[in-house]
Amino acid sequence: MRKFFPVEELARDERFNKITMRDRMGDPRTALNVSNDAPAKRPTNLRLTPDRSDASDGARSLMHGIFVGEIQALEGAGRTCWDFETGTEAPFALKLDMARQCWDEARHVEISVKLSDWMGGEIGQYAENTVLFEAACSTDPVLRLAGVNRALEGLAIDVFTTMKEFGDLAGDPYLEFCEDWMLADEVTHVKMGSDWLRKITEHDPDRRKKALEFQSVVDKLFSYGGTRSESQESPIGLARRFRELAGFTDDEVDDIAQLSMQALNERKSAVAQARADQMRDAAAQFATSAAAE
Repeated sequence: MRKFFPVEELARDERFNKITMRDRMGDPRTALNVSNDAPAKRPTNLRLTPDRSDASDGARSLMHGIFVGEIQALEGAGRTCWDFETGTEAPFALKLDMARQCWDEARHVEISVKLSDWMGGEIGQYAENTVLFEAACSTDPVLRLAGVNRALEGLAIDVFTTMKEFGDLAGDPYLEFCEDWMLADEVTHVKMGSDWLRKITEHDPDRRKKALEFQSVVDKLFSYGGTRSESQESPIGLARRFRELAGFTDDEVDDIAQLSMQALNERKSAVAQARADQMRDAAAQFATSAAAE
């Protein structure tokens, strides 16, 4: 059986529309909105809550993202079970944990499909970003643990917490219960990644440093534009307590919080600069027109 399966060859039927992180960043719908009809000031509260005007579509979009993320998490954990030689490259107990995670993720896929249907969504309604599986393509199992189990499954903790709170505020017991159920699994997955990363690299500080640097890159990638932070300006909150239960130290959570706020501030600065450039260009154009008259 083939090992180290490339992301381009993931099996999907005609309902799915796969995009890479590069595609996502290049999507004009995610570009800075500096048009004349754009709000002059970024809202101070963008957290996904039922009182937002776009709450229904936002929740459906996030649920679809959870669904495809669970598929890729299943595929990534399954690949880790197969891609590495038992004993020499990955301990059997690590593979056993990854097999357990496969079962959890398969259950999450089924739950997410039913929740999407419950919320009025459907498979393929939104594009599938394949970055989670891309993080699971490393040839070093420790980097996979850092990128997938700690960074992306850590993000899942934040997402599930936000969706659980959304269900509570919306008075939707089905959504709240299911998200709470899956959240418990995600805490376990992150804890497995944290424990194995520290165990495998106990006597290899350089390998641990490389893995944590990779995790930081993935965390920064998914904090793009301030999507996830402790600020109410971010749609997704940072679930400190559950991250602590998953094996993150206070310093590690602080680092993620700082990274997320940095991404948010970079986004705000970029918007402000784009607006200033737009006003400068408009003023220059007006001056040129006036001089011509």
